[in-house]
Parts: sequence; structure tokens; C-alpha cells
Amino acid sequence: MAKKNEKKTVEKPEVKQETAPENDAQQTQETAEKQDNAIEDLKQEVARQKEQVAKEKADYVRLMAEFETFRRRSAEDRLNLVASAAADTIKGLLPVLDDCERAIHVLQETGDEAALEGTQLIYTKLMGYLKSKGLEVIPALGEPFDTDLHEAVAQIPAGEEGKGKVIEVAQTGYRFAGKVMRYAKVVVGN
Repeated sequence: MAKKNEKKTVEKPEVKQETAPENDAQQTQETAEKQDNAIEDLKQEVARQKEQVAKEKADYVRLMAEFETFRRRSAEDRLNLVASAAADTIKGLLPVLDDCERAIHVLQETGDEAALEGTQLIYTKLMGYLKSKGLEVIPALGEPFDTDLHEAVAQIPAGEEGKGKVIEVAQTGYRFAGKVMRYAKVVVGN
């Protein structure tokens, strides 16, 4: 009876489910498709990132070019401002030069040598300083009349050799930094 009480244990064999070869192929194909989709998504993301980097680089280059233009323009504006201020200051000194020239002519006629020498010294120093800053006298006396440099205040008969030439200078003309600051007022031979 002992055998009756013994439980019969029947070992069940492990059932291995073998997948059909078509299931493996289908899973492999699905996995490959998922990988292909993932790779395609990554390629698209890389392309988007490259576009973004290219756009950012172009924006950066454009911004740097604009900044360089701004810096150059600012420097030019500062130089123009300084030149303009210098031109205004020098323009204000032109009547002083005119007065010195008149005084020299009067003193030459009167014969006061000490006053003439002092006035010439002042005129020479002032003119030397202004020339060092870029002021130039416009040549006029004996030169052909040039409307770009001279302003005719009168015409007088002067014969063939004086025709179209400056006979007398009424007021000296000046250039500053290559530009006419004041035209020479002249009498032209006719």
C-alpha cells in the first residue's frame, strides 16, 4: 500500500516552443526596419543640426561683418569730426592772417622796420603752425585763372600776356586737407 500513498509525480517534459522559421524572419525584418527607421531619423536629425549650425555660422559671420562696418564707420566719423573741428578753428584764424598781411603791406610802405619785423615774425610763426596742420596757400598771382581755386572780383585790360591770368590778389585763398577752404579773390586780366 505504500505504493498507493506515494504520489506519482510525473515529470512533464519541458515544452520548447520552437518558432517557426517564418516568425524569426519576420522578427528580424521588423528589427531591421526599426533600425533603418532609427538610422533614418538620426540622419535627418544630423541634417537638421548641420543646417542649424550653418545658419548660426552665417548669422555670426554677418554679425561680425556688420560690427566691422560699424567700427570702421565710427572711426571715420571720429576722424571727420576732428577734421571738421580743426577746419573750423583754422577758418576762424584766416581773418587774423589777412590782418597780418595787410599790416605787413602798410608797414612796408611806412618804413617802420621794427614793427615790420615783429609783424612778419608773428605772421611766419602763425602760418608755419597752420601749414603743419594742413593749411596751404592757393597760388594765384601770375597763374592762369582757375574757377576751381579763384574767385574773380574784377577784370581789367592786361594785354595779350596777361589775358586770362591773375593780375592782382585781393584776398589770399587757402586749402585745408586738399579741399578749398576759401577761394582766392582775384583780379583777372582781360
